[in-house]
Amino acid sequence: MKKLSHFLSVILVLGIIAVELSACGSQKTLSRQNVLANDRASRTIVWGVKADTKLFGLMDVKNNTIEGFDTDIATAITKKILGKGGKAKFIQVTSQTRIPLLKNGNIDAIIATMTITPERKKQVDFSNSYFDAGQSLLVKKGSSIKSVNDLNKPNTKVIGVTGSNSVANINKYASKARVLELSDYAQALTGLKSGQGVALTTDNGILYGMASKNSDYKVVGGTFTKEPYGIAINKGQVSFKKAVNQALKEIEDDGTYNCILKKWFRNVAGFNYKEASR
Repeated sequence: MKKLSHFLSVILVLGIIAVELSACGSQKTLSRQNVLANDRASRTIVWGVKADTKLFGLMDVKNNTIEGFDTDIATAITKKILGKGGKAKFIQVTSQTRIPLLKNGNIDAIIATMTITPERKKQVDFSNSYFDAGQSLLVKKGSSIKSVNDLNKPNTKVIGVTGSNSVANINKYASKARVLELSDYAQALTGLKSGQGVALTTDNGILYGMASKNSDYKVVGGTFTKEPYGIAINKGQVSFKKAVNQALKEIEDDGTYNCILKKWFRNVAGFNYKEASR
């Protein structure tokens, strides 16, 4: 029996090693591929976008499409890189799944309210910033919570989303608070409404999108961090990153960027879209 157990343990270890070596091999193969050349050949760029984040990327159940600021920016960049006939294909991601999907080659780039951070730069490359956000709080109207300082009390529960930069920031700015991490923004908003926390925290643009459809809730406290959003690209894709940055500059220079910004943020109460204009 002991010999059989030892034999099975060896087989299990060898299996794990084989999987890890296979994964490493696939990553090396992916890094050698030229994403830009492939996209030009297929006339398509595959983007990872969120589908639960109003204003940036939200699923329209009527026509089964994802619509928002991020998808419009991605479409505009695609046209600059591939020409008018170029197509932007969108695949739904979350804060947890976006980097794994990129690194596995399921998507070409991530445009999904993703803050450029030193930690993430170890895994992926980023374009220049395309949106300057800042972390804030969403609370029910009449709440005693006015700023992040009001959260810094024992047993105060704050809701965040797993994989987002916001959770780490709360641990820094309100270390006494307890953070309830949920898988996406739809669940986070439901958690706030059901009283699982006194506030929901993430970037201000996302929170303003939630507040615009939930009149009993409001964004408070201004911003207590700087969250520059970038387009994430696999490491080693130098030509693709250069093309994305050039396209981003072109849509800023020709006014396309500000038209898209105005479309999504002009009528959002509390958000000064003119300050965000480029």
